Amino acid sequence: MSHPIDLLRRGAVAWLALARPEVHNAFDAGLIGALNTMLDALAADASVRALVLTGQGSTFSAGADLHWMRGMAKASEAENLADSLELARLMRTLNFFPKPTIARVNGSAYGGGVGLVACCDIAIAVEGAKFSLSEAKLGLVPAVISPYLVAAIGARQARKLFQTAEVFEAPEAARIGLLHRCVPAGELDEAVDRELHWLGKGGPIAQAEAKTLALRMGGLTREDAERIDAENAKLIARLRVSPEGQEGLGAFLDKRAPRWVG
Repeated sequence: MSHPIDLLRRGAVAWLALARPEVHNAFDAGLIGALNTMLDALAADASVRALVLTGQGSTFSAGADLHWMRGMAKASEAENLADSLELARLMRTLNFFPKPTIARVNGSAYGGGVGLVACCDIAIAVEGAKFSLSEAKLGLVPAVISPYLVAAIGARQARKLFQTAEVFEAPEAARIGLLHRCVPAGELDEAVDRELHWLGKGGPIAQAEAKTLALRMGGLTREDAERIDAENAKLIARLRVSPEGQEGLGAFLDKRAPRWVG
């Protein structure tokens, strides 16, 4: 079985790619665990000055893997809690990564994939990328990614998108703050390289302190995030085993509309 992530070093920049293109880089326990391990290692590597996160193939990340979702639907609340805490740790680790991070959004992102984009310092996507926080359609909520999405797009936009679960395109994602830029596909690498050019001029200690400063002024510290993540993991675990969550997950897996539609 191939490794779920791919690491490429280009000088002082680590390029980390989600490497499950056959399932549109969907999340499962293996991918989450591998990302957590790799991010911890890169954070401790003094030779790494910046991180670029992207996906292989035509999709950035489709969110939860179908087989993973099937397992979640059958799991107990305690098992779902442990699973949710690992995803929460991934988002928190990326959000507070001590070096500049760029999301190179090579294609569409859904659910947890949108969370990864929100957790990066700079986000640039191809113009054709689409985004959705689709959890409400399953009787769930985007719980563990919510602190980072609200920080990126604000509570007003989050209140709408968390409830409608609608699909929106890259220009709208840029307008509301999820992205900094959207560019034609042929210009994506040039746009990323330009950001890396400017990042390369900054002092690494100053940049780490600047990120911490911005996060603190925005009202979210690592300690706050750990507390919030624990609460939100309990919420999503409870919803997954609830009657509505079971109906929503079951309907999705059975490729039918849930009972509340229509």
